[in-house]
Amino acid sequence: MESLKNIFQNIFKKRSIDDLIQTSKKTELKKTLNVFDLIVIGIGAVVGTGIFAIIGAAITGNSESAGAGHAIGISMILAAIACIVPALCYSEIASMIPVAGSAYTYTYATMGEFMAWMVGWILMLEYAIGNITVASAWSGNFIHFLKNFKDILPDFIVNFPFFLRYDYRAILEMCNKYGWDIHDKIPYLFGHIPIAINLPAVAIVLILTLLLVKGVKESTKVASIMVGVNLFMIISFIIIGACFVNPTNWQPFIPEVHPIQGILMGTFTIFFAYIGFDAISAAAEETEKPQRDLPIAILGTLVICTVLYICVALVLTGIVPINSIDGQAPLAHAIKFIGKDSLNWFSYFISVGALCALTTVLLVYQLGTTRILYAISRDRFLPRSWRMIHRKFRTPHVMTWISGIVVIVCGLFMDLKISADLCIYGTFTSFVIICIAVLILRKTNPDTPKPFKVPLSPFLPIVGIIICLVLIFFSLNTLKTSSDYFIKWLIIGFLIYALYGYRQKRLGEQKRG
Repeated sequence: MESLKNIFQNIFKKRSIDDLIQTSKKTELKKTLNVFDLIVIGIGAVVGTGIFAIIGAAITGNSESAGAGHAIGISMILAAIACIVPALCYSEIASMIPVAGSAYTYTYATMGEFMAWMVGWILMLEYAIGNITVASAWSGNFIHFLKNFKDILPDFIVNFPFFLRYDYRAILEMCNKYGWDIHDKIPYLFGHIPIAINLPAVAIVLILTLLLVKGVKESTKVASIMVGVNLFMIISFIIIGACFVNPTNWQPFIPEVHPIQGILMGTFTIFFAYIGFDAISAAAEETEKPQRDLPIAILGTLVICTVLYICVALVLTGIVPINSIDGQAPLAHAIKFIGKDSLNWFSYFISVGALCALTTVLLVYQLGTTRILYAISRDRFLPRSWRMIHRKFRTPHVMTWISGIVVIVCGLFMDLKISADLCIYGTFTSFVIICIAVLILRKTNPDTPKPFKVPLSPFLPIVGIIICLVLIFFSLNTLKTSSDYFIKWLIIGFLIYALYGYRQKRLGEQKRG
């Protein structure tokens, strides 16, 4: 039986930077991405969700917490500050270690295999579980989009069956809220098994999975078109909406009830919108010039998206009173709220922009999931067959299909609010790890070339750690249900490593030896 000493040596065993870089040079993945492609990936991951799916909840709050109200701009600035330092840290490490796997790989180089596995497991909250929320938001916007054609398309298309539009949990909540009989809304197999599936969400995940199997360059070409449409719609909303802002709607600017809690929880909620910029680093091995392009793309994405978020928040809350903001389609509703018949056409275009934005978010999240799982599988913590590369397209097709199926299956029964919160917990935790990794590498690898350096180190990384930990602990005390699930997720990850991953890693080392 293996001694306790050997176990501790193994779980803290690190991979050297040189070893990681040599592995990346032997990669079977195709290097096709440039800095423009990376910025498209970043904006595609960040812009859509916050503006078209999250901003309403961040402003109004929910049953467990207050919202930021008109001070949502402050929440966005705080969220951006919470991202800036980790973004700088990501930029430094990504330029040093341009290897697939994002925070998982960087942790392996600084804290050892056990912490690397746990960070990889946590990243699945950020991408795979977060994708469930985005897929549902896409479906909601698609249903809203179809209603624009109620006088053109047949009714069986515009109002297709209820049980094919929502998952069972969502239908159950609506039945409880409106006093409906659930047996009137969905069919039951054998009289006991409910049949309910969010068909639009399933369809879009399958389509994007097929696209990612075909190739990352092809995927970014599609994403660049959708990002272009999205940015045009958002900028148009800012310009047109600014003409109808009523400054009295901004009063009171700071919430009168629970102001600090409202702003901080608004920051926590809107932080979901910023998740995804680190997906840029997950595509490092498919980037032509990673040392130069990764830092530019990461920081450029953060600046562009923050400016857009704040402008949209000011215009939205200036047009629509807080208690009238629509949670599912806030921008399209705001244009209709203006009450100008001449602008009704623009609300239709806003719906198109929302679909394009959320499609790119889904695409990037799915890309991040597969590339991180690919790196974990390559390190032999997961079955070897999972990292098989498609002979023609040179993509990890098995991993891509697995991640797509996981999103579809989990989306059938997971609570969407909980999945969003879990996604945020995962991101904050990975950000803390990244800031710590920079401090460690500055000590252990002082002579390693750093094309980009975090300024004011170690002060800024420490500030980043403190900000993220404060938001984590504050939310753990507020969001009881989500925090319980987060702790259970960590326990499950530990058990998988202890019962499977550790042994597989040792068997892999014996075969190489």
